[in-house]
Amino acid sequence: MPGNRSDRVRAYFQALTAGDIPAILKLFTPDAEIHSPFLGVMKAQDFYAKLDAASASSELTVLDVLLGEDGQSAAAHFRYDWVLKSGNRLVFEGVDHFTFGADDRFTAMRIYYDTHPVREEVGDKYA
Repeated sequence: MPGNRSDRVRAYFQALTAGDIPAILKLFTPDAEIHSPFLGVMKAQDFYAKLDAASASSELTVLDVLLGEDGQSAAAHFRYDWVLKSGNRLVFEGVDHFTFGADDRFTAMRIYYDTHPVREEVGDKYA
């Protein structure tokens, strides 16, 4: 497991780029929730199953990791190069905000990005 919270956030993006869903889920508590602009609030395991089903490949580049003032959260600004199973390619920037639990695993993640360009280009690929 990563040694500090910044490393843990970076490990998340490495696992997501690798498509390693078991490694991603190990970073989250069993009851962790993902707050997604497209899918709403879902349990982490359900969210990543949907993401995996929609994705052919992903490359995530972390641009910055910011730690919260109280030490219980972190945010990462990232670039997402995403290829859907349909073959459509999307490139956008976003921010994921992570909340840490007592054991340093994520208890929640909130995803922030401008969904309008994505919807304009490909529609709702989760439908």
